[in-house]
Amino acid sequence: MMRRGVFSRLGRDERGVSAVEFALLAPVLIAFYFGMAEFCQGFMAQKRMGHVSAMVADLVAQEDTVAIANLDDIFDIGGLIMKPFPTAALKQRVSSVTRTSGVARVDWSRGDGMAARAVNSTITLPTDLIANGESVIVSEATYDYDSPVDYFMPGITQFSHIYYLRPRTVDKTLCSNC
Repeated sequence: MMRRGVFSRLGRDERGVSAVEFALLAPVLIAFYFGMAEFCQGFMAQKRMGHVSAMVADLVAQEDTVAIANLDDIFDIGGLIMKPFPTAALKQRVSSVTRTSGVARVDWSRGDGMAARAVNSTITLPTDLIANGESVIVSEATYDYDSPVDYFMPGITQFSHIYYLRPRTVDKTLCSNC
């Protein structure tokens, strides 16, 4: 009989309900917080890599003629844009492409961590991007993102972006020693 009184009193006691609810919800909320933090870091790395691609195309498209040294300096600027992320995982390539008789061919190409395209090789461009006789600067960037937490995004996630931009001051941007 005495046991029944202890159990009935214990069943009516509501003092620890908040602590139990917190203990059940805390792991879920903590996992959600770390997952969002990891997602935001990956998203930021992907956006910066896209900015690198756009910036490389923009800087090259502003020039009448570029040289290998100029292109290497532009690639270095791309590395600065990626900060605070590691730049060793950033690969870049910029090419000048001209469409002739309906076929897009590479005029010159330079890569940083990514092989340059072969001169006169064909490349697939988006439909109606340029007409015959027109030129476009093609900037490509890839980034191998390795999450520092590796909980929700284990391993390497590769981001890539291609940016197309027409030369601004000339019909075709030339490379003097590519």
